[in-house]
Amino acid sequence: MVLKQLENLRVIDQDITNDLHGTYYDKRSIEQLLNYGFILLDKPNGPTSHETVAWVKKILNVPKAGHSGTLDPQVSGVLPIGFGEATKALIILLLGPKEYHSLGRLHSLPSKEKLDEIIKLLTGKIYQKPPQRSSVSRQTRVRTIYEIEIIEQKERLLLARILCESGTYIRKIFYDMGELLGPGATMIELRRTRVGQFNEDSNLVKMHDLVDAYALWKEKNDESKLRKILMPIEYCLSEIKSVVIRDSAVDALCHGAQLAIPGILEISYGIKKGDTVGIYTQKGEVVALAQAIMSEDEIIENTKGFAFQIKRIIMAPNTYPKSWRSKAIVNN
Repeated sequence: MVLKQLENLRVIDQDITNDLHGTYYDKRSIEQLLNYGFILLDKPNGPTSHETVAWVKKILNVPKAGHSGTLDPQVSGVLPIGFGEATKALIILLLGPKEYHSLGRLHSLPSKEKLDEIIKLLTGKIYQKPPQRSSVSRQTRVRTIYEIEIIEQKERLLLARILCESGTYIRKIFYDMGELLGPGATMIELRRTRVGQFNEDSNLVKMHDLVDAYALWKEKNDESKLRKILMPIEYCLSEIKSVVIRDSAVDALCHGAQLAIPGILEISYGIKKGDTVGIYTQKGEVVALAQAIMSEDEIIENTKGFAFQIKRIIMAPNTYPKSWRSKAIVNN
């Protein structure tokens, strides 16, 4: 399978990849996926996101794991959890929208016209201050609400679907709805149904299924269930533009070098200055996240210069052979 972001790239140069180094992203072993992979966990009600990640680490016996986007203890739903080096790429999911299904109770029974009017007022850019029990500072900030849809209403009970920017407090939306109505409103239950491009139909796994799949692999050497659950971290980056580089440039980037034009083989069409991009090997493995400091046309027109500034290195150093030399230090 070819990742969406690696299709229809603009070819800058040609190179021959060496099969002795690296691994095609979709051919990784289970051990490799536990360092460069992630799962979409169906977080249950009750535990914090931190507790949930700790349980998953223990179940899979991995030293490092992290999640993308905290869910409060009483909230269930989609919680992406990355492992090992893959945790560094989860930040990309914070750039995309999130969707919630929320059940709330109005303290009055407004007309349909009045409710539609309030929903319209709460859609678009709104001001929010995090609640008192929050992990972030309580500074007023702007968040975008893309859609609010009333799925079902039974007297004063509302089931709503809310598509919003990352970092939006859904409980506060219901509070504001109640303030606009007058008597107030309260959120009763909340479930996250989408993070970025991933929703409940995207290979969502429950905790007990994870336990069963890992036990089957360890006890019977049957990786079939675990392989369906673990996904390459590259899937998280499908919504950003991409750059493919020479094998000889990979290790230099992993040691902190910036990406110059001679190391580039292919780029996405339409790259502009400031764009966040994924840097890939010819096997489709993500090497780093970077920011474009040249546009597509400038990269094509020039033969030298730095085209991308590395922001986050994902691939571990020495995965590919060293093909660069350090500058010698001259003593005066």
